[in-house]
This record gives sequence, structure tokens and C-alpha cells, in this order.
Amino acid sequence: MRTSGLPSAETLDEEGIPYFTFDALYRRSRNYDTLAKNIAREIRSHAKDKRVCYCVDGSVLEDTAARILLEGRGVTVIDGNSKGAAFAAKAKLFGGYTAVSAFDLAEKKLALPLVVYDITPAFRGDVKLLLTERYGDEAPAYYIHGDECETISLYEADRRKYGADCALVIPERPLLERKKYDFEDFIAILKRLRAPDGCPWDRAQTHESIRINCIEEAYELVDAIDRQDPARMLEETGDVLMQAAFHALIEEERGGFTVSDMVTAVCEKLITRHTHVFGKDRAASADGALSVWEKNKMKEKGQETYSDAVNDVPTCFPALLRAQKIARRMQKGGWDAATVENFEKKFREEYAELKEALASGDKAHISEELGDVLFCAVELGRAVGADCEEALLDTVKKMQARYTAYEALVRADGKDVNALSEAEKLAYYERAKA
Repeated sequence: MRTSGLPSAETLDEEGIPYFTFDALYRRSRNYDTLAKNIAREIRSHAKDKRVCYCVDGSVLEDTAARILLEGRGVTVIDGNSKGAAFAAKAKLFGGYTAVSAFDLAEKKLALPLVVYDITPAFRGDVKLLLTERYGDEAPAYYIHGDECETISLYEADRRKYGADCALVIPERPLLERKKYDFEDFIAILKRLRAPDGCPWDRAQTHESIRINCIEEAYELVDAIDRQDPARMLEETGDVLMQAAFHALIEEERGGFTVSDMVTAVCEKLITRHTHVFGKDRAASADGALSVWEKNKMKEKGQETYSDAVNDVPTCFPALLRAQKIARRMQKGGWDAATVENFEKKFREEYAELKEALASGDKAHISEELGDVLFCAVELGRAVGADCEEALLDTVKKMQARYTAYEALVRADGKDVNALSEAEKLAYYERAKA
């Protein structure tokens, strides 16, 4: 018998049938998962040399330990009535609902209305935390005890007593009354905005009309990260997600791919490109993992040559970022490895050609040779293992701050920044730098 707290234990007592319980395991186990595994292990130990009947209340398949046992051989199921259905009836839930054992609460996909049974005194706090994280502290719930059904707020759930005849039921709530939302709610709201009676602005948008918004929102997220501002990161990650979902919905309306297709595609990509996690490849370091990713990426995209990969870098990338990615892919395809020594030699050559172009006065030629010099800098970044885009951005921020301090020092002395001698400029620059 799983526990002496089951109603069926009284029947065995009345009939004088001896039984063994796992009450001690309830006290020793850290959580529901370990409890179920410990129960299954004990039963298998008892069943090595004798036949064992493991009794649970409700349906056998509602008991996690029983499901673990069913993975083995020689197990016969004599099923009972569903506990979930019994509790749902007490809460007057008719039609569709989700019923889940507290043992499985952390592992299951949940949907309202929700019936949670098998809540034990030892783990009632864990159950409350899982449910409030998903539905909010103030979400209304029914606490069922025997034939009684009491309305409570979820934050009160761990203040009640629990036994075999107890359960928590969380009813469905109108969208606008919720304090917590999930991905399905998010998509439902976007669909409502795009509906014929929705928002005129949202309904008017196309892929092309909001394409720049993706870039703006991505930059705003990067800015929030740079500022180390979690509150803004929370907002901006949501905005980036909204852009992706909005484009998926537009395509779904056109009869193209759906939001489900989008989520499926990214999940498949994560699995097929991480073959060092989900497959047979091995990667002991971050560089090794990246190599596996790049190998799988080329395979998925049907890139038969390294030139295919080089030409696949998006043309809308900022020039420095694009140069960096192209240079990295060229090296993977046998181009010269980036080293400091190679940079010094190549830079001298390119700089000499730039000086010749300057002497000629040909602006197009000057621009071409300047581009070669800048590409050398990208190669240097690769050689020293630095991200050129981030390095330049950091320097731009540094120079902004330095000039701001420089001008403030000059103005504090009552001078004009455009009327300083070279010696004064250097002196103020060093003070600003300090």
C-alpha cells in the first residue's frame, strides 16, 4: 500500500488483511520524483522472490510509481476509478479539463481548468510554488477536502491540510482577468489584434512594413544588456519575441507556415545542430561545440562548398560584423589562418597601397584601399580572439565618455574647445583620460 492514509487502507484493516506501507519513504524523500523512484525500487526488491500486489487509490496510471513498474515485465494492471474525474466532479468541472498527480506536476504540460491530486503535507509548499509561478499568487482555486469545496487564492494553498481525499482545482479564467500569461495566451492576444474587429494599425501591417522594427527591437535589447538593466531586458526580450511571432502570424494568415511550424523548426534546429548533446558527436569545449554546430549547419542548408557558406552571410549585416563572419568562414575553407605576424605583413602592404591611392587623388581608389586596411583590422581581431564589432562599440563608448569629460574640463576653465593650442589639447586629453 503506497500509504496508510488511503481510504482503501481502512477496508484492508476491516478485513484483517496485513499490508506494508511506504509512509517512511514520504518522510525521507526530497521530492515527488525521488519518492516515486524509491517506492518502485522497494517494490522491485520485494518482488524478487515473491508475488507482490501494489495498491493505489484511483486509476493505476495516475500513480507515478506504478507507471515506473509498468516499464518492466511481469506486471498485471487491475485498474480503478480515476481520482482526477472524481475531484473534477466535486468542483463541478464538466467537459474538458487537465488532471495531474502532484508527483508529475513539474514535468507535465498544464492547461486550465486543472485538477491536482496526490498532494502530501511534506510537499504542499512545492506544489504551491509551481502553481503560483505559472498562474499567479491571486489566482482563484478550489480546495477540495472530502465532500467540501472551498474557494481560496493560490497563495493560501500550502496553508491547508492534505490527505488522500484532498485536491486543488484551478478553474479557467477570462483572459483579461489573468495576472500570469503563457505562450498560448500571447498568441491569442496577437490574433485578436489582427482580427477583423481588432486594432486597425495591427491589421494593416505586412512583413515589409514592420521589417525595420525587428532591427530596432534587437538593438534596444542589446542596449538593455549593455546597461545591465534586468527590467529593460524583461521588456525588450518580449518585444523581440513579439516581432518574430507577428511575422509568423502574418504568414499563417497567408496560408504559409504557422506559429507551430516556427516553434517546431527552431526546436528541430536546436536538436539537429547540437549532435554533441543529442547525438553521437563529442565536444569538450565551447570551440568544439561551435565546430559541431557549423558542420551541422552547412549540412542542413545544403552547402556543398565553403563558398556557399561564405556567400550565405546576410547582406544586411553591419559591415564590420559581416566582414568578421565572412573571414571566419573563409578560414574554415582553407584560407590563411589569422595570425599577428600575417597581419603585420599584410597591413604594411595595404597601408602602402592606401598611401599611393591618396597620392593619386582618386576617391574611388582611396575608398577601395581603405576597405582593405579595415579588413586587415578584422583579420587582426580574429588573430587575437576578439569580437571586432564589440571591440569597436566599446571603444566608441569610451571615446564618447572621454570627449564629454574633455569638453567639460575645457569649458570649466572658460575656454573654447576650438581655440586650443596642441599643447593645451594634449593636456586636457590626458586629464580627461585619467
